[in-house]
Amino acid sequence: MTITHRAAVLGDPIAHSLSPVLHNAAYEALGLSDWHYDRARVSEDSLVEFLHGLDDSWRGLSLTMPLKRTIIPFGEPADRWVELLGVSNTAVFDWSKPNGADAHMPAITLHNTDVHGIVGALTDASNATDGLPTQSDVYTALVIGNGNTARSAVAALSSMGVRRIDVAARHEAKTTPLIELGEQLDVTVASIPLESVAERATHYDFAISTLPAHAADSIAVSLAADHRPAGEARLGTLLDVIYDPRPTQLMQTWKELGGTAVGGQEMLLRQAVPQVAFMTGIDVQDVQSQAFEAMRTALYAAL
Repeated sequence: MTITHRAAVLGDPIAHSLSPVLHNAAYEALGLSDWHYDRARVSEDSLVEFLHGLDDSWRGLSLTMPLKRTIIPFGEPADRWVELLGVSNTAVFDWSKPNGADAHMPAITLHNTDVHGIVGALTDASNATDGLPTQSDVYTALVIGNGNTARSAVAALSSMGVRRIDVAARHEAKTTPLIELGEQLDVTVASIPLESVAERATHYDFAISTLPAHAADSIAVSLAADHRPAGEARLGTLLDVIYDPRPTQLMQTWKELGGTAVGGQEMLLRQAVPQVAFMTGIDVQDVQSQAFEAMRTALYAAL
């Protein structure tokens, strides 16, 4: 079958990306035999050159670091999260229209499906295990780390009804932009020392670790020392955005102490569903019903 529709994930580094596994599994499940999804190593400096080299067989791109901000000047925001966060992980092409920023590119619409992925991973994990530790209507949450992924985490938690978010990071001064984001979302965001996570862990309904692989291992050690397994004070639901190693030490300890923990592969899976919908033009509910299980099966086989 001749490939007439193309898409890819761009980033640097990119060899580790599992996005091709997810998208190609979706295409097969949806009967899109003339679609193919690839990966390409593209830096910030080479993004424009890459875009100039595309032809009208290209339907869209997934963007990972460091390109989620770099793409912004070349497209129009399609959702509030792109506008508010200033980052996009999904670019969709319309070759019938000009690009107002660069005549050598098609019109581009920009989406942020990371927020959707975080919300889906957390809520599905909580619902599956009755993981919420309280019946309160006012949820509280912890975000570990204050980098770019933490912005999407704060946005996702706000959309879930969380009204207070503590951000634990080594460099607390860098949390100021997250505090300002919280003000825009009508959420109280406060900075706490990274060293205080273990003693405060039972205070939260949700927790999200945005730290790189193994960076949260010391927190896991402190948690194990401070709490007895499955004690009276329950932990809430943890999302660790890392999926290698799987499970992370933090996830393993969290579960041993009676909490619910889910890895970054579930976030990756759920953010890919709307990406497929936006690029193919198929309704997101149809992608969910027809391709989700095939995507999940392919993802876990590749891990």
